[in-house]
Amino acid sequence: MNLWLIPLFPLLGFLLNGLFGRRFPKPLVNLIGIGSVLLSFAYVLFVLSRIWPIDNGYAEHGFTWLQSGFLQVGFDLYVDRLTAVMLLVVTGVGSIIHIYSIGYMAHEGGYYRFFSYLNLFMFFMLVLVLAANLLAVFVGWEGVGLCSYLLVGFYFREGWASNAANKAFIVNRVGDFGFLLGILSSVVVFRTLDFGKMAVAVQGMPVEAGFGTLAVITALLFLGATGKSAQIPLYVWLPDAMAGPTPVSALIHAATMVTAGVYMIARLSFLYNHAPATMEMVATVGVLTAFYAATIGMAQTDIKKVFAYSTVSQLGYMFLGVGIGAYSTGIFHLMTHSFFKALLFLGAGSVIHGLGGEQDLRHMGGLRRAMPITCAALACASFSISGFPGFAGFFSKDAILSAAYTHSPWMFWLGAFTAGMTAFYVFRAFFLAFFGTYRGHQHPHESPLVMTVPLMILAVLSVFGGFINVPGFLSHEYPLAEHENKLAMAISASFGIIGILIAYLMYVARPSLAESAKNTLGGIYTLVYNKYYVDEIYQNTVVKPLEGISRFVLWRGVDETLIDAGIVGGLSRTVRAWGSLFRRIQSGSIRNYATWVLAGSLLVIFVLSLVGGAR
Repeated sequence: MNLWLIPLFPLLGFLLNGLFGRRFPKPLVNLIGIGSVLLSFAYVLFVLSRIWPIDNGYAEHGFTWLQSGFLQVGFDLYVDRLTAVMLLVVTGVGSIIHIYSIGYMAHEGGYYRFFSYLNLFMFFMLVLVLAANLLAVFVGWEGVGLCSYLLVGFYFREGWASNAANKAFIVNRVGDFGFLLGILSSVVVFRTLDFGKMAVAVQGMPVEAGFGTLAVITALLFLGATGKSAQIPLYVWLPDAMAGPTPVSALIHAATMVTAGVYMIARLSFLYNHAPATMEMVATVGVLTAFYAATIGMAQTDIKKVFAYSTVSQLGYMFLGVGIGAYSTGIFHLMTHSFFKALLFLGAGSVIHGLGGEQDLRHMGGLRRAMPITCAALACASFSISGFPGFAGFFSKDAILSAAYTHSPWMFWLGAFTAGMTAFYVFRAFFLAFFGTYRGHQHPHESPLVMTVPLMILAVLSVFGGFINVPGFLSHEYPLAEHENKLAMAISASFGIIGILIAYLMYVARPSLAESAKNTLGGIYTLVYNKYYVDEIYQNTVVKPLEGISRFVLWRGVDETLIDAGIVGGLSRTVRAWGSLFRRIQSGSIRNYATWVLAGSLLVIFVLSLVGGAR
């Protein structure tokens, strides 16, 4: 099947636009950048049509990558039903975002560079989901981290963009250190990194009652997932990633990088099933992250920041799903989330484009008349993420909460309450942007068709995507760990509807209630608005101490004192001293040389006479 062609097309797009794009006209840059991803999408459909129904998976050996003692790692690619879902999401939604970018980035500098970075991002994400072993996954894992740095810092001349890119890169390195330790531990325990061989080895091992070897490995791998998929405590990079162009936000948040952690746990489900302690940790971190991020989203005024915190929260739901063993529903929510979250960000980008760069919700209002297509599309996305019955998000998110209902009552109720908060803050943003009177100073206008048509496609998927039976499709390899609980689904859906109604009451029917609530909450509102001051806490407890250690211990102490003044400086002074001595000897005077020769000869004769006398 030549699976390597799937990631090759975007890689070629990256190389062509990256090396020669400066001299290409924009239509050619578009053809290469978008055409390469569309070719990948088309080839994915071709491959799936040939290997359907993928009951046993399909593997291809590329080449032997690493051979050392007992360890042999090949660059091998593998497609099963889980891979099929991920490939369709990555290439399908990725293609839509690429097309949208034509309009959004039309007047930006570095146009060719932007599309080359997007293509490279797609290449690494496709390598990640196609990989048949952990080392190949790690290549894609680190690659998307690199691309996030490049894309978040796209406006590199601006300090805020560079700082956000550095933050994303450094925070992910913390998680990736744990991920790498998990890979190395897997080598020690399983003597292989191949998923198939690891699964066979695990089958002969008992399910751990406590926190044993497998729990350590899975916890280390999960640490990597908390960084890549922005969970507590490593979520802080994701809201700042809004510094990049809006299509980048859509790509990172919807279809690629942040879903990698969820995919990794689902891929290694055979490992996590033998480590219940880690599973409980995954579910707990997931539901707490969902709740925590939702509270912050309720007070944000930047439209992109609202949707950024909703991404963190929705990822929490996915981790809750895979953490309680409902892998298929976790991946199902990953898919529906890619539809409505891409639509939310691209819709926000359309608003920003129509307002000349304005992102503050306080300077919007009444846009439904000037931007009817964007308004309708964002309404579909808002209903979907709120879990409104019949929309895509209802089927996936409520399936997760239904599974949580029997697994852990407190997780269910916290998740259901969070669903209400989600509906509230998303519709708060929607009502502030599209209802009431316009509060800005620009002249709002609808975006061009190249931007609105992708919105329409994603709107259809956000409405009807829940009818795609992903859980049933995945149940071949990921047996359902839950049973549908209609009561649980009704409760969670009710919370969502209540959240929508409260948002309508506070921001449309009686806007004065919002200001009254803010004044009543006082310090609590300030705390939430400032994101619990977590960034400031990290700055004062981690960043500044490390800067101090670097400046005074490593720089002043080690570098300047020990190395420069001590080792390097001391050695240079010693050499100079001896050089000065020998320089005095090398005077250039024949009389002095003759004197030294005579003195040396007499010294040699004296020493020889002493030696002869001793004998």
